[in-house]
Amino acid sequence: MEAALVGFAALFVLLFLQVPISFGMAIVGTIGFGYYIGFEPAFRSIGNTAVDTVLVYDFSVLPLFILMGNFVARSGISHDLYEASNAWLGHFRGGLAMATVVACGGFSAVCGSSLATVATMSKVAIPSMQKYGYDERLATGSVAAGGTLGILIPPSVALVFYGIMTETDIGALFAAGVIPGLLGVFLYAAAVAVMIRINPELGPRGEKLPLRERFQALRGIWGMLLLFIIVMGGIYGGIFTPTEAAGIGAFGAFFIALLRRRLTVKITLDALAETGRTTAMLLALLIGSLLFANFINVARVPNDIADWFTSIDVAPIMVVVICIAIYIVLGCILESISMMLLTVPVFYPVMHALGFDLIWFGIVVVVVIEISLITPPIGLNVFVLKSMLPDIELTKIFRGVLPFIAADIVRVSLIVAIPALSLFLPGLME
Repeated sequence: MEAALVGFAALFVLLFLQVPISFGMAIVGTIGFGYYIGFEPAFRSIGNTAVDTVLVYDFSVLPLFILMGNFVARSGISHDLYEASNAWLGHFRGGLAMATVVACGGFSAVCGSSLATVATMSKVAIPSMQKYGYDERLATGSVAAGGTLGILIPPSVALVFYGIMTETDIGALFAAGVIPGLLGVFLYAAAVAVMIRINPELGPRGEKLPLRERFQALRGIWGMLLLFIIVMGGIYGGIFTPTEAAGIGAFGAFFIALLRRRLTVKITLDALAETGRTTAMLLALLIGSLLFANFINVARVPNDIADWFTSIDVAPIMVVVICIAIYIVLGCILESISMMLLTVPVFYPVMHALGFDLIWFGIVVVVVIEISLITPPIGLNVFVLKSMLPDIELTKIFRGVLPFIAADIVRVSLIVAIPALSLFLPGLME
């Protein structure tokens, strides 16, 4: 255990020295594994792990879903989603902020990237809210928080990684993320309603459209709805695997963007290049985390943690609460996906030994990780939004996300207290 603690300390030193976390985990994992097993098998494990990871069939789902998200982001669907949400909610006090949350949830359902959702929706939603005199805290907070939905609502890169690392069915994880994702949309909208109730001046009413125009606004989102139904319905109905669904989704997104006349040769090549860069980055992260996991396992860290929990004689649910508290603290200093890759090898064997469902635990982990995207000082969504809106103070954005952090804590509590919120849909797939 002492060597493991030294390894964690060394990793944080490397991160402080701005070594990429993928390389940091690979370096510490290889040296730590070599300390226990020998350096010849440790160095051999680098190549074996890299090859085995690249050849994992489930990993092919990642580049395809990323490609789907890139085509969706370039198709203009985000604007139509916001227009449709605004048509139905914009005339209420705070309605534009609620519409932003709903649009972020819809965009996440076919994009799968929190950062892309924030970057895209900031261009669409913020100008409208500024036009109607919305407080900057509410406007930016709703975009930054709404963007976090991209990490949970399927297709989700975080759920794919969790599935690969824990050998959990990715299709079941996608199904498990649907209800908690919708619950997040509802609670974020409720957070806006509470803020408006306390101070109505934060979000004035927008323009109320005739009923006919509201229905007309829905026409622009047919492509997104059809794509989501085909991809998730196919997985949920057992018609095709997540990888096959990803391929169909990527082609569907390309076809929709083509129909909307948003594609040029340059845009298509840019989407392909961005997909390649993102996939390479995620692959490096996954390989690094698996090398680090080898070290953690031979050091018997999960066993020692399980023994410690047994020795202090706490209820199993308190172990989950402690893990959640650790994630919230780590979220203040680590990036979300990196944090998950670093901690899941430690925690999931403990959860398995205690008899918890690994699909349920995966949803708990991803929802808690969502919080890290908007918590100071390393809230990536906040910094992406700041880069898109340089005139707005960073402190205002962080103050704006506080009510949404409270909503997330309520959501985590509900998911922990009512496992059926996560397990109902996967149960129907059996």
